[in-house]
Amino acid sequence: MTLSPEKTSGLHDAELEAQVHPSARRPRRLALKALVACATVYTVFAFIRNGATPTDGGDLSWATEAFVSRTEGHGRPRSHKEIEEQYIAVPDPASARAASRRYATRPHVAGSPGDFLAAKDLLKLFQQELGIAPPSELPLYSAGSAASRDATLGISKLKKPNAWIDTYYPLMNTPLERSLSILDDGGKPLWEAELEEDGDPGDPDAAKHKDAVPTFHGFSADGEVTGKLIYVNYGSKDDYDQVLAAGGNFTGKIVLARYGGNFRGLKVEAAEQLGAAGVLMYSDLRDDGPVTVANGYEAWPAGPARNPTSVQRGSVQYLSLYPGDPTTPGTPAYPNATRTEGENIPKIPSLPISWANAERLLREISDQGLEDAFKLDGKTSKRSVKLVNHVHNKITPIWNTIGVIPGCIHNETVIIGNHRDAWVMGAVDPTSGTVSLHEVVRGFGALLKTGWRPLRNLVFASWDAEEYGLIGSTEWAEDFPAWIAGNVVAYINIDGSAAGATWVPTGSPSLAHLIRDAALDLAHPLDPNRTLWDARLDVGPFHGPEDSALVDEYVATLRTRGGDLGVAPLGSGSDFTPFLQRLGVASMDETFNLSPTDAAYHYHSVYDSETWKERYADPTFKKHVTVANHLGLVLLRLIDSTIIPLNTTHYALELGKYLDKVEETAVTLGFSVDFSSLRASITRVQAASRTLDTEKADAERTLHDLLRKLPLPGRRRCGLHAWLLKVLGRLLLHVPARRAIEQAIRRVQRANAKIIGFERGFISADGLEGREWYKHLGVAPGKWLGYGATTLPAVTEALTIEKNVTLAEKEAARLTALLNDLADALQF
Repeated sequence: MTLSPEKTSGLHDAELEAQVHPSARRPRRLALKALVACATVYTVFAFIRNGATPTDGGDLSWATEAFVSRTEGHGRPRSHKEIEEQYIAVPDPASARAASRRYATRPHVAGSPGDFLAAKDLLKLFQQELGIAPPSELPLYSAGSAASRDATLGISKLKKPNAWIDTYYPLMNTPLERSLSILDDGGKPLWEAELEEDGDPGDPDAAKHKDAVPTFHGFSADGEVTGKLIYVNYGSKDDYDQVLAAGGNFTGKIVLARYGGNFRGLKVEAAEQLGAAGVLMYSDLRDDGPVTVANGYEAWPAGPARNPTSVQRGSVQYLSLYPGDPTTPGTPAYPNATRTEGENIPKIPSLPISWANAERLLREISDQGLEDAFKLDGKTSKRSVKLVNHVHNKITPIWNTIGVIPGCIHNETVIIGNHRDAWVMGAVDPTSGTVSLHEVVRGFGALLKTGWRPLRNLVFASWDAEEYGLIGSTEWAEDFPAWIAGNVVAYINIDGSAAGATWVPTGSPSLAHLIRDAALDLAHPLDPNRTLWDARLDVGPFHGPEDSALVDEYVATLRTRGGDLGVAPLGSGSDFTPFLQRLGVASMDETFNLSPTDAAYHYHSVYDSETWKERYADPTFKKHVTVANHLGLVLLRLIDSTIIPLNTTHYALELGKYLDKVEETAVTLGFSVDFSSLRASITRVQAASRTLDTEKADAERTLHDLLRKLPLPGRRRCGLHAWLLKVLGRLLLHVPARRAIEQAIRRVQRANAKIIGFERGFISADGLEGREWYKHLGVAPGKWLGYGATTLPAVTEALTIEKNVTLAEKEAARLTALLNDLADALQF
C-alpha cells in the first residue's frame, strides 16, 4: 500500500538530508556512518562551546545529526513521505497470518509456561528485526536488580538497539475447585451446572484446549456460599439503585448479572458493599444484536451466533480503585517487596457462567418467562443456589519483554505497548494486537537496515498479566516513574486490533489531530475508495429483522463520539492507564471493534480462536496490517518531527466542553454551583496554549532556516575518513553561526518540553479522593464504570455520585489551581 501523492505527511521538517551514492554495502556503512556522525557532531559542538555545560536537554548534536545521518543512498535526500512509504511497504497480510497462527494456537495465560514461551518469542522477534545479537545468556532480569534497572535507566545512553525481559512478582490466583448447583428444599443438589465450555470439534483449537484454562475470575475470592438469586441486569450502579428502590434486599443473596456496561469487578464491588454473598456473571444473547439463533443464524462453530456454552473469563479486580499487583499499590512488585493485604480485590466469591447455565437460573427467578425475570423489581429465586469457588493465591512471576531503538535525542522517548497474555488462546484479545505489533517491529527493522535512525528513542513493550489487572505495565510504570516523567513523550497502546467492523481510535485530545491525519493518509482495509478514517462508521454484515433502527442509532452515536475530531477520551481497561492517569503521559489506543451486526464475539472464551478470527473478524488480515500501518505513521511522526505533534490547543478547547458538560449535569440534578473561577482558568490555559502554538512554529521555522544555510557534506567515494574530515571542516568553518543555531535548538527544546508537560499538568499529587492512585484530574475511569472515561472526574463525581455541592466546589477550586499552574508553565 502506498500513500496517495496528493496528501502530505503531516510533518514540517525541512528535507535536508545529505546526498549519498549507491553502494552494494550501503546499509552496513550507513549504519556505521549514523553512529559515527552522532559522536563526531557531539564532539564538535562540545569543542566549539568551549566546554560549556549543556542546558535545556543536554547536547545539541541531535539537530544536525537529524539532517545529516539519516540518508537513503540514492543520490538525493529522502523525504519523510518516502520514509513512511518504505515503512508501509513492509507490514504484510501473509506475515501477519503466519504470526497469528504461531501466537494464537496455544494457551498463554499470565504466569504460565506458555506465557513465558511467548515472552521469549517476542524477545527473539526484537532481536532478529532490530539487529540485536543474542547474548550468550538469556537477558532475563529480576525486577529491582541492578541489571533490570540499568536496562531501562540506560535507554538514554544506548548507541544501538537492545532487548531484554523484566520479571515482576505480583499476587495472582488460579482455580482449584468450582461448582454451581440449585438446591432442593433439603439442601441437596437438584441441578448442577456444567461450568466448562463444550470445545466443539468444529473449532479444532478450541476442542484441543477446552480444558487448558478453567472458567474462573482472576482475583475472585475463595469460598462456598449459599443464597437466593437476585437479578441486577448489567450490575451498574444505576441497576443496583433501581433494585433497591423497588424494595430489593441483597443481604446474603447471590447476584446474577450480565456482562457489559461496566467493568466486571465493579459488579462484584457493588454487590459486596450491599451485603451479597456471591456473584454470577454471564453473556446475554440480547447483547448480540440480530446475530442470534432466534434470527436464523447458526451458533458457532456452524455459524456466527454465540456458542451457548461459551464463558467469559476475566479479572474482578476493583480497577477504579487501583490497577496492578493488589499487594504493592504504588510500588513495584519486586521479589522482596513489602506487601499489603490487597484492598482492590473482592472479599466475596464469584464465577463466570455460560448463557446456557444463566437461562436455567433465570427460570428459578421467575416462572413467567425471561422478560419477567429481567425486571429489576428485587424478586429472588424460589430455591437457593450454592456457589463453590476455591482458588490458589500465590506470588507468581510474570515477564515484560522490552525492545529499544535509540534515537539522537536521548531524553525523549515514545513507547508502543501491547499485552501478550490471554485468558486462553486469545486470537483477538490480545493476539490480533500482538500481530499488529509484530508487523510494526518488522517495519521499523526494515528502516534500520537502510541506515535510518529515529530522532527520538522508540521503545517496544510486550506487557504481561494485563488480563489480571494491567499488572505488567503498572508494575513497570511504578518501577520507573521518574524516568517516565522525565523522558516519555507519548504512550501508544494496542490491545486487540481486529474483532469487528468499526475502527475505534481513542486518546488524549492532544493526539487527536495526529490520529485523524494518519488515518486520512491510509486506505480503508477493504475498500480502496475510502480511507481508514471512514471505517469509524462501518458496521458488520449480519443483519436481522427490524434491526435498521439499532444500526441507525449505533452509527449516529459514532458520528458524535469524540466530539469534533471523533477521538474519544480514554477510560481504563488496558495498559495506557498507568502512563496517562498516574504519570500524565499523552496516550492513545485503537482497534477494529464490534458493531451490532458483527458475528458474536466470544470474549475471553476458548472460542476466541484463530478459526473464529479467520472466518469472521479479519479473513484477509488486512485489518491487522492497516492498524500496523496507522501505528507506524503515528510513531514516525512522533519520533521524527522537530516539534512534537501534540496539539495542546485542541486539548485546551476540549476542557471548555468538559466543563459545559459538568454545568449541564449540575442543572439536571438541580444544583447551583459556581464554576466561574474554573472557567477562567480554562480560558487562561487556552490563551497560553495559543501563545505556545506561535512560539513553536516560529522556533521550528527559525531552526530550519539556519540549517538550510549550513552546507551539508555528501558522502564521497574517497572513503569514510575523508568524509569525516569533510564533516569536521564544514562544521568548524561555520563556527560563527553556532550561537544562532544553539539558540534555535534551545527554543525548539523549550517548546517541546512545554508540549510534553501539558498532560503532566493535570497530575495532582493528592490524586482523586478515595482512589488516590489515580492522579489525573482531567480524565479517569469512572468510579462505577471502570472501562468508561469520566472527564473532570473529581468535580463530575462529586455531583453525580456524592450529590454534594460543597465537595463539587472544593474539587473545582483544586482543579482551578492546577490549571492556573499549567497556564503559568506554558508561558515563555
